[in-house]
Amino acid sequence: MKRKIRMGMVGGGPGSFIGGVHRAAARLDGQIELVCGAFSQDPAKSKAMAAELFLPKARCYDNYAQMFARERALPAGERMDFVTIATPNVTHFPIAMQALDCGFHVVCDKPITFSLAEARKLRDKVRKTRLLFCLTHNYSAYPMIRQAKALIAKGKLGKVRKIVAEYDLGWLAAANAGKQAVWRVDPKRSGVSACVGDIGTHAEHLIEFVTGLKITEVCADLSTFVIGRSLDDDGTVMLRFNNGARGFIAVSEVASGEENQFKIRIYGSEGSLEWHQMNPENLIYRSNTQAMRIYRRSWAEQEPGIAALTRLPAGHPEGFIEAFANIYTNFAKAVDARLERKAFKPDYPTVDEGVREMAFVETVVKNSRGSRKWSKLPA
Repeated sequence: MKRKIRMGMVGGGPGSFIGGVHRAAARLDGQIELVCGAFSQDPAKSKAMAAELFLPKARCYDNYAQMFARERALPAGERMDFVTIATPNVTHFPIAMQALDCGFHVVCDKPITFSLAEARKLRDKVRKTRLLFCLTHNYSAYPMIRQAKALIAKGKLGKVRKIVAEYDLGWLAAANAGKQAVWRVDPKRSGVSACVGDIGTHAEHLIEFVTGLKITEVCADLSTFVIGRSLDDDGTVMLRFNNGARGFIAVSEVASGEENQFKIRIYGSEGSLEWHQMNPENLIYRSNTQAMRIYRRSWAEQEPGIAALTRLPAGHPEGFIEAFANIYTNFAKAVDARLERKAFKPDYPTVDEGVREMAFVETVVKNSRGSRKWSKLPA
């Protein structure tokens, strides 16, 4: 890499949690620098954010259309290389489409779009432009998740029979849950689902990523517990997979007292694996023929490719930001390879996973509202 990869950002202004996460992750390994942004729909707030980040006034824009036009007009040695989209779901599609039209690579927060129809159109655009598109499902970049994926691929569990993913949060238990909750439970900005669209997509993506299997059918029961909401804040989804396996996803954003309780269990004919996001350094292996084993991240460094996802010696925990950074660093390498006209195989979630997640969300919602027991996921 001859220089840092230049990043622009849309969204992530004052008060944004995820904007700060993206910026911290992008700069962690020193390969990316933030050079410009349109951080808010309010130009004054955008300028305030830019000043806080020590960006030149000339590189802070009133809106994303202005940013793309002016960045595109800059010399190749100055303009941004890619844009990160850290806005509510409803705006992902138009921002990404315009960025691609202007020749910029895209990093997008999940879920990918407002609807499956938009996701498919965006996939077509990515394929047509041949530009890079990254979807930030950061849980897939934890070292011990990669370890689990490697063990399953090697047949350590035998044939996978059952997969269980649970994700519990308490942040939406109250009717007035703060700024972030306002758009999350608004169907005009969030789409057809709140809870499943927000954290259910994490579970869906992680299951398919780790096991290599595809969800083929769902049977869903979604609930809205807080009076006045029109979108789900809790749900359970039974799953069928393309190898005959069964499973379920249980998600809740009204689980009072829970912080970020995301865990996955995978059961095979020869053994099982269990991983907890709140204790990410450990991967638990069990079988009927030997004592339980806990794989630690330090052991995982022996696996090819996994060592590159870690930065600290054993005993110094790595977590959420570092997993996000693994996504960004791999994306930076992909952009650099394009600049150098070299071959590179990306190792981050793409637009194809985005289409899968939107197919999952819309099928789950339709099934929950309808009378059919099982619904097939569209291709």
